[in-house]
Amino acid sequence: MKKYIRREMYEAKIRPFIGKDLIKVIVGQRRTGKSYFLFQVMDLVQQLNPDIQILYINKEDLAFDTIKTYADLVSFAESNVTKGKKAAIFIDEIQDIEDFEKALRHFHTTGMWDIYCTGSNAKLLSGELSTYLTGRYVEITMYSLSYPEFLVFNRLENTPENFNKYLRFGGLPYLVNLTLNENVVFEYLRNIYTTILYKDIITRYNIRNAAFLERLVIFIADNIGNVFSAKKITDYLKSQNIKSSNNIVLDYLNYLQNAYLIAKISRNDLKGKRILEIGEKYYFHDTGLRHAIISYKPGDINQLLENIVLLHMLIHGYSVTIGKLGDKEIDFICDKNSNRIYIQVTLSLADENVRTREYGNLLETGDNFRKIVVTADEYALDTYKGIETINIREFLTGTKIP
Repeated sequence: MKKYIRREMYEAKIRPFIGKDLIKVIVGQRRTGKSYFLFQVMDLVQQLNPDIQILYINKEDLAFDTIKTYADLVSFAESNVTKGKKAAIFIDEIQDIEDFEKALRHFHTTGMWDIYCTGSNAKLLSGELSTYLTGRYVEITMYSLSYPEFLVFNRLENTPENFNKYLRFGGLPYLVNLTLNENVVFEYLRNIYTTILYKDIITRYNIRNAAFLERLVIFIADNIGNVFSAKKITDYLKSQNIKSSNNIVLDYLNYLQNAYLIAKISRNDLKGKRILEIGEKYYFHDTGLRHAIISYKPGDINQLLENIVLLHMLIHGYSVTIGKLGDKEIDFICDKNSNRIYIQVTLSLADENVRTREYGNLLETGDNFRKIVVTADEYALDTYKGIETINIREFLTGTKIP
């Protein structure tokens, strides 16, 4: 069994479902630690039930290359456990097995299997499982390391310098094995990006115009946190002599989201009380991958802070939208169950105009939900008219986000 550093937040999410009659599906971008988390869960399952049989299948390991279809998977599994005795099966990158959902339905129907699987394609997993196994599975999204995890993994203190490393290099767990300098890290991250682009998108969706897809990713990387539409992207690409249609742009954006490379955040019209269908924003699931695509520029710091805050809220299980109040905007509306938090993100509050805008927009909501301004200022005010002001590092490492 491989050594791993525990991901306690995800363990807490999956623990209530261990041994239950539900398929546990762990999804997320490649190299975010899903495989190592499976080892963590295996240990936990065996601690809770020492007599259970454990069967592990990794579709990225050539040892399991003969498992190509659901029938192969069922045959392999049933021939490698004692019949009539409860077993736990762990399948890594299950989307590489044809009609995998049929095998999962079979395992689930027998009642003899505790089932766990991982995948790197949101659409494939959620689509197939919702068709064949509605109400019989739970899905846990695994992200790259949060800032506190980044500090633990890399044995770093919470300092402005180390936060800058996180902002620049992102949180892919394997970075713990590398020297944190640009030449080493970005060479590794470029290889990960290429794998995601070609294996999870170009090959899977049979994309012929790879150059167009790459230009699209560069455009998104250069415009994180900006409101734009498929038409705006199409118009920009035309200005670069790259012809395409709005529909193709939308399809490619969906493919990038399905591979967990980017996250689409819709706008929420607070006055009209509806989600707007156009004018969304895009962010990266890992800022390091963004900087492997286009160079890190200090001028992007405000958008990068937004990206980090967004990931933090997603990791904590919030659904996130962008607030629209007439011609004003709230960076993030974060909802979980009946809890709502409004968040503004800004590099500094030193300028009076910035303070007026950030606090003023939050006061416009006119409700009593929690309101926070997150800033990189080291010495932030405590509150302003009930609005909390929190330094970015304190926000990410504190216990104030339920």
